[in-house]
Amino acid sequence: MRYDTKIAIVVRENLAPWQKLNVASFLAGGLVGASPELAGEAYRDGSGRFYGPLIRQPVLIFAAAGEQLKQVLERARARGVRPHLYTSELFTTGNDGDNRAAVAAVPTEALDLVGLALHAERREIDKIVKGLALHT
Repeated sequence: MRYDTKIAIVVRENLAPWQKLNVASFLAGGLVGASPELAGEAYRDGSGRFYGPLIRQPVLIFAAAGEQLKQVLERARARGVRPHLYTSELFTTGNDGDNRAAVAAVPTEALDLVGLALHAERREIDKIVKGLALHT
């Protein structure tokens, strides 16, 4: 099935593996929180046991350097796509309130981005992440 929209998560390439997984997980959760329609239906196995839903469409994860993340942020804003972000300061906070305060304390141009998540029309996402390679 081909979806009209695309989900892209861009993660800074020089993070520790646990940080990359943490960033991608938080960003994916943020996408579903902002767009509940991204959640699929619950799963049921052959024994009749139920499991929680997953995101209903593929998530593409790209690697980027710090400057490339800033470029992705600017491209998203220029195209009217609201990104979800994760900054390096969020590795040192322990709750959502402190996370939001850490981001609010830094002007846009000074954000130390380590991850961005985007959900929009396929063409828009393709233009926003142009030049980035999928994470390996």
